[in-house]
Amino acid sequence: MTRLKLYVLFLCGYRLTSIGSSVTILFVTYGENLIAKDRVRLNGFIKSATLRVIDAQGEQLGVMDKQAALDMARDQGLDLVEISPNASPPVAKIVDWGKLKYQKTKQAQKNRKSSKSLDVKQIRFGLKIGQHDLDVKLRKIISFLESGHKVKITVAFRGREMAHQDLGYKLLDRVLEQVGDIATVDQKPNLSGKHLSIVVRVSNNAKAKNSQRDSQKNKENV
Repeated sequence: MTRLKLYVLFLCGYRLTSIGSSVTILFVTYGENLIAKDRVRLNGFIKSATLRVIDAQGEQLGVMDKQAALDMARDQGLDLVEISPNASPPVAKIVDWGKLKYQKTKQAQKNRKSSKSLDVKQIRFGLKIGQHDLDVKLRKIISFLESGHKVKITVAFRGREMAHQDLGYKLLDRVLEQVGDIATVDQKPNLSGKHLSIVVRVSNNAKAKNSQRDSQKNKENV
């Protein structure tokens, strides 16, 4: 894009940002009017002459002239956002657009973080694991379960240990016995190659107890 074209865009009200040698048009501005890059119509860029308007508190104001709605939003230092363009007439809401975009961004980040964090955790045991190491891994399993994760518990056989698969099943039974108050089996034991695995999740009883505990804490903090 030539400098002349960029200058013309600037004069027309386009706000530009430079990334390396390329230029990206973020959004168009002209006075108090704005079209966001997600194509939501705001303020003066709303096309319909009449709108069904909702105020900042969520109250229905009925069908209004667009200019009257714009004046009302401007008087409150807010924006008029078209939320249902295909309705007849279109529906618009008076909101703080910057705050709304920020809240949506934070919620999207929270949702991504939540969906990413609640995955299946894996804990591996050797057939000859000592008591200390066993206790450490049991605490990790309980911690993962209390956080809402599923846990895949795997016993790894080495060499001639494959001839003693019964010991692997006994080790899994031992682990399940230790976490039985909080865990329930989600996937039954499965032997694949030299790995014997089982998947557990937090039990419904444990969820109910955690919910009651959290509720009690909230009451104490009030």
